[in-house]
Amino acid sequence: MNISDLGDIKLHYREDGDPNGAPIVFANSLGTDLRLWDKVVHLLPAGLRIIRYDKRGHGLSDCPPGPYSMGTLVRDTEKLLDQLNVKGAVFVGLSIGGMIAQGLAVKRLDQVRALVLSNTAAKIGQPEMWQDRIAATRQNGIEALADATMERWFSRPFRESNELTAWRNMMVRQPIEGYIGCCAAISGTDFYTPTSGLRLPVLGIAGSEDGSTPPDLVRETVDLVPGSKFHLIRKAGHLPCVERPEEYATALTGFLRDIRHI
Repeated sequence: MNISDLGDIKLHYREDGDPNGAPIVFANSLGTDLRLWDKVVHLLPAGLRIIRYDKRGHGLSDCPPGPYSMGTLVRDTEKLLDQLNVKGAVFVGLSIGGMIAQGLAVKRLDQVRALVLSNTAAKIGQPEMWQDRIAATRQNGIEALADATMERWFSRPFRESNELTAWRNMMVRQPIEGYIGCCAAISGTDFYTPTSGLRLPVLGIAGSEDGSTPPDLVRETVDLVPGSKFHLIRKAGHLPCVERPEEYATALTGFLRDIRHI
């Protein structure tokens, strides 16, 4: 296990692949840890430096009291990549990870040369919705949200499989303060204007059964950047890297080749 001391917080991260290879960074969704990408990283071509991390309040990273701001989550990522001497990475962000990706690209084009915006948007939901979720979590815990969340995350066939138990357990075992803190960060984020100013390669990935960030919402966001590409993964929900890892890895690998990152 690797822990990066960033001064005000310690983040858990993992590196795979070639330490001298072209960097690709993965940022996961609300309520998950870096294991979200387990099925995909092993399907990627050799020669990549693959970096994953747990954002604050999730996984094995520190969980300071919330609420968090998106600026804080972006700054955590920026400091981690500086500490790891990462430049010119392809940044793959899913859901809140995709929001972090947009914020980082606006701030640090030296760190990010291309984006994969997966199951995300420039703005997700309305502040009132997030405040209701925060209140429900404080009153009843993450467990009370778990079943409804699984319906948004996964297609019906996946929800009928035994694997669902692991993902439900992952969600409910995240620290409540970390979950609430990141809900607050999403609530306060609207990246439509800054993202529309980006000029870099972008691939959008959506799941046809996604109940959190439907395909049209993902497409609307990636269309803000001229020349962007979009890939729809059918029969998958909010986490297509879990349900359809082979198709996800194929789309990602094709993008990496198109931009000559591999």
